[in-house]
Parts: sequence; structure tokens; C-alpha cells
Amino acid sequence: MTTDDVLAEVGPRLRRIRKDREVTLASLSQTTGISVSTLSRLESGLRKPSLELLLPIAQAHRVPLDELVGTPPVGDPRVRAKPLSRHGRTYWPLTRQPGGLQAFKVLVPQGHEEPEARTHEGYEWLYVLSGRLRVVLGEHDVVLTAGEAAEFDTRVPHWFGSTGEGPAEFLSLFGPQGERMHVRAKPTRS
Repeated sequence: MTTDDVLAEVGPRLRRIRKDREVTLASLSQTTGISVSTLSRLESGLRKPSLELLLPIAQAHRVPLDELVGTPPVGDPRVRAKPLSRHGRTYWPLTRQPGGLQAFKVLVPQGHEEPEARTHEGYEWLYVLSGRLRVVLGEHDVVLTAGEAAEFDTRVPHWFGSTGEGPAEFLSLFGPQGERMHVRAKPTRS
């Protein structure tokens, strides 16, 4: 992750921390001595954060400076990602670095979704942890169960989701085209 990437994430993090604590910009301004307009520009990313600005904000919120900047603890290899919810699914990012190979743990709730195949650049690998995962890949429609894996070029129309029989939990590795994983699973007939 580049310095610019880290700095770009500071503003939204500042806004989220402030709103989680239900603090107004005016109130934070009074506490820190930083003008409302400067705080607003920091949160919107229009002003680069500096140590002189971040220290009083960290003190006002009673959080470590690392929490504002988003740096992982030094020497700690654990990924402490917060789950994200999209389209009823829950995603846990398992990688910290943007770009390159990305890993996610995904929970698909029980449901009846109509497959909507999509394509994009890249290569994906799936490993089912629990439940049954329906995978539509081109003309193939298969169900993967716990312990099974699949890999595919994401330029092939694909979709995966619930079989309607219960939730499914799986790992997903996604990489730019050419970064292939070397695990294959045979499709099973259900």
C-alpha cells in the first residue's frame, strides 16, 4: 500500500469515528482548536492529514493515532478486517493490501436468487467451508459442498449463490488475469 493510499483512507475513517461517537464538526473544533472548515476538508480528503492535525483529533476521540491512520500493529501479521455487507451477503476481507491477489471469506444466506451471470477481468478460486454453494459458470450449473473447490477465468459469465437449502460459507481468492491458483475440483452432479 502506498503512502497516498494510506492518506486517502484517513478522511473517511475520521468521519466514521466522529459520527460513531455522535460528535459534530463544531464540537470537535472546540475540543481540538482546529477550524470546522479544516476538519471538513480533512474528512472529505481535500486536505492531507498531518501529525499536527491528527494528534489533537486522536486525543479528542481518545483513540490511538494508529486507529486514525489505519496502520496494522507492527509485527502483528493478523488481518483484523471488519465484515462488509453487500446484496445480503457478508464479506470478510482476508488481505490488507489493495490490488493483486485478494482473499475473502463469504457468507451467503439461505435464499432463492435468480442467477445473474457477470464477467470481468481476472481469475477466481472458491473453496466451500460449509453448506452448499450453487455455481453457474458459462453453461455449467453445479453445486459445491464443504471441502470442494472451483477455479475459473472471470471472463466466462459466472454467478454463485444459495441453493435455497441453507446458508453457504466459502473462501474466495481473486486475482488479476494471469495470477492463477493451481487447485482444481471436478464438478459433481447433484
